[in-house]
Amino acid sequence: MAEKVRIVVVDDELEIRDLLDEYLTKQGYEVAQAADGKELRSLLETDTPDVVLLDINLPGEDGLSLARWLHGRKETGVIMVTAAGDIVDRIVGLEVGADDYIAKPFDLREVHARIRSVLRRVERSGDTADAPPPHAAEDTEGPRRIRFGRCLLDTGARCLIDEDGSEKPLTSMEFDLLETFARHPNQVLNRDQLLDLAHNRNWDPFDRSIDNRIARVRRKIERDPKKPAVIKTIRGAGYMFVPQSD
Repeated sequence: MAEKVRIVVVDDELEIRDLLDEYLTKQGYEVAQAADGKELRSLLETDTPDVVLLDINLPGEDGLSLARWLHGRKETGVIMVTAAGDIVDRIVGLEVGADDYIAKPFDLREVHARIRSVLRRVERSGDTADAPPPHAAEDTEGPRRIRFGRCLLDTGARCLIDEDGSEKPLTSMEFDLLETFARHPNQVLNRDQLLDLAHNRNWDPFDRSIDNRIARVRRKIERDPKKPAVIKTIRGAGYMFVPQSD
């Protein structure tokens, strides 16, 4: 990039803000700090950061509320910072639109890796925002709505539509996951491939985020999530999207 990538660190602990500010500045980023939601909103009135590192436990407006507000700013990636072991906050953070999460205490190198991953995702989304999805370019006559069980995935609007016509909540990560399956129908994809294709993340043998995300997606699209027929588990190999017609 010609311009420096802009990062905003939102945390009520000055030591953590200064630590991240110093480290990320040395990595070549332009860093701003905010101690709470009020300061973040003030900053974003005059600037559009590329990534926001957002602590969940903030005084006043909490991080989850701010993540929901930031979700409307598609050009800004959001990484939630949670307490170690606070799984509920992580899941809720992803549900309201965060792109990734990291737990305290964190390794600064992992923070950098997460930022780079989110930047790739945001850039890819921005480059294709006004263009048809990759698989549509291959088949210009094909529909832009792809059936996933009881729902339709609208790749243009990046949303999931239920059979009654209502829109189901869908995080950006869940959309990327479904779009990846749509591009690879009837093909077994392992966790490594899914993390790489959908999220540009290196695989960790202990990383169960894909499993958790697929479980949440199944609850939205499968007629019987306990007996998935759309996104099937292939024991010992991975997952496979099986297109179906009604």
